[in-house]
Amino acid sequence: MPGNEGKSGRKMAMDQVRVGIVGMGNMGAGHAKYLGAGQVEGASLAAVCDERTEHLGKVMEKLQPLGDVRRFADPGAMLSSGTVDAVLICTPHYSHPALTIEAFKHNLHVLVEKPAGVYTRQVREMNEAAERTDKVFGIMYNQRTNPLYRKLRELVQTGELGEIRRVNWTVTDWYRSQSYYNSGGWRATWAGEGGGVLVNQVPHQLDLWQWTIGMMPTRIRAFCSFGKHRRIEVENEVTAYAEYANGASAVFITSTCESPGTNRLEVTGDRGKIVIENGKMKFWRLRVSETEFNDTYTGGFGQPECWQCEVPVAPGEGEQHIGITRDWINAIRNGTPLLAPGIEGIQGLTLSNAMLLSAWTDDWATLPLDEARFYALLQERIQQSKGAHA
Repeated sequence: MPGNEGKSGRKMAMDQVRVGIVGMGNMGAGHAKYLGAGQVEGASLAAVCDERTEHLGKVMEKLQPLGDVRRFADPGAMLSSGTVDAVLICTPHYSHPALTIEAFKHNLHVLVEKPAGVYTRQVREMNEAAERTDKVFGIMYNQRTNPLYRKLRELVQTGELGEIRRVNWTVTDWYRSQSYYNSGGWRATWAGEGGGVLVNQVPHQLDLWQWTIGMMPTRIRAFCSFGKHRRIEVENEVTAYAEYANGASAVFITSTCESPGTNRLEVTGDRGKIVIENGKMKFWRLRVSETEFNDTYTGGFGQPECWQCEVPVAPGEGEQHIGITRDWINAIRNGTPLLAPGIEGIQGLTLSNAMLLSAWTDDWATLPLDEARFYALLQERIQQSKGAHA
């Protein structure tokens, strides 16, 4: 798998990595549980931080016993304390880049929760800071551990599918009720989260989309519904069409107001088609490529011979969050390549930003993205937002 090797590829001598967690919401508490239980070899939970001191106390009571874990109310104090070697950032979206950059300044390794940020300009600054340090920078793209998507990526990379022609992904099984949005004044607001389904629910799918097929589109046309069937500010239903330099196309559909939902990924190449749905993979493999068949066939009606193949895929969904954390710790201790390098977080976010920009301007969004225009339009919505910062 691609990734960095602690910049230099050298083995990093560190027997035990002292990990601190910034942000003790649902995700932070989940990471603390397995780290505190010693389930990640070579890592120990050394500190936790949350500005909501009362909340932090309640979380720590539920997670006891966690041993000698220091508590901080100020992230800067924890980062500069000398009690941690690495940090796992689980705070609201807007703060991810700033906290990551601050951690690098204190010579700390970083694993950041998804999304990498809200807009690509701030994430690009974070990536530039990562390039200036020799610290290991990962992102919690836990779906990269799923054997189905790893196998799809392998089949694309080895040429089994041939040249990618088309991608269709319908992922509407992210249902969220009004009561979910009402659970926090910052939820589903431009000021609090910076977006809806594209930054909250489907960052994993946006990452997997480009990671599995190995390329980014050249332009995107998207149609977004903002507050469809819900009293919210942000997008909760999206249909996007993308085009690629090689002539391929893609359609991405997502929603949080549809029940029952669907999660179906279809990838077509000139050597066949793969469908992933209901936790299973089906592969229709052409005996000869469509390109070759089209160049040589003279019989009028007809198409290439097709075989439905059994593809060996490991059972289950992989190690998920704990797997990405183990991978990060191994990279810190041994210099091994990361499965989910932090600098790759900008790819999925670019797709998200492009979709919103297209919807806001009622036009195509071309890549590379016009980051200044996106930022300006986002700021307009933040100024009008009724939400509070998380």
